[in-house]
Amino acid sequence: MQNLKSKILSVCYRYLLFYKPYGVLCQFTDAEPCDTDRLTLKNYVPVPSVYPAGRLDLDSEGLLLLTNDGQLQHRLLEPQFGHPRTYWVQVERIPDATALTQLSLGVKIQDYRTRPASVKLLPVEPSLPPREPPIRFRKNVPTAWLEITLTEGRNRQVRRMTAAVGFPTLRLVRAAIGPLRLQDLEPGQWRDLTSDELLALHQLNKTSSRHSLNSNIKNHKIRR
Repeated sequence: MQNLKSKILSVCYRYLLFYKPYGVLCQFTDAEPCDTDRLTLKNYVPVPSVYPAGRLDLDSEGLLLLTNDGQLQHRLLEPQFGHPRTYWVQVERIPDATALTQLSLGVKIQDYRTRPASVKLLPVEPSLPPREPPIRFRKNVPTAWLEITLTEGRNRQVRRMTAAVGFPTLRLVRAAIGPLRLQDLEPGQWRDLTSDELLALHQLNKTSSRHSLNSNIKNHKIRR
């Protein structure tokens, strides 16, 4: 029954995973005038009528989900549903326990405080292809890799978070969106979701919807 459901969903809609390279706009057209032609999703994804469910900055890399399922896009983009997104973040210098705790509990950026996040210092560098162009290293300044999982997606949030605790981001790669993983793609490659991935994604939506409803009920009772 589940396989039948996933086949019906995939017939009605398209769900694609794309590994966005560094320097590629997270849209299909470049609306801003520029001296040089910038690469867009159109240069890599020849599938009509799909759009990214979430964004990555021009100088960020990694996993994008593209779909023509408007309801799914809405749920993935709305902060109230709290979908997890995991990033591998290369930072300048080695963050100490205090900085990791600050990132986990939430840091103040401009006029808001970030939600609690899952943050850990990776013991080894993630297995990633080299970035083009490569990051600019400073001689005698070490770097480290963090894994950060957020349930919100504000503008340049990860970069601002690490800068707020004194460890600027050098490279940022989105490794996962909920149950979806980057692992079998190379920069510039895309593929359709498998049946198992599609079911896991819709199950995540159901779970997040229940959490959002419970939170709204709780907040309503508090206001009363």
